[in-house]
Amino acid sequence: MNQKDYPFAQELITDSRGHIRQVIINFEDYQQMIEVYEDTALYRAIIEVKDEKPLNREEALIELEKE
Repeated sequence: MNQKDYPFAQELITDSRGHIRQVIINFEDYQQMIEVYEDTALYRAIIEVKDEKPLNREEALIELEKE
């Protein structure tokens, strides 16, 4: 594996067999990756419940108590 295959990687740390064990990246790149991950998770959650009937506050509290 070549570092050019990992555009965000500043450094690849490998074991004695050459398997990548850690990746060093710029903190700003890390923050952007986390934002994208969170946005994707939110999008998936929205899609998952898009056909459900909205609950009022009391109904939502009752549902939460069931869990």
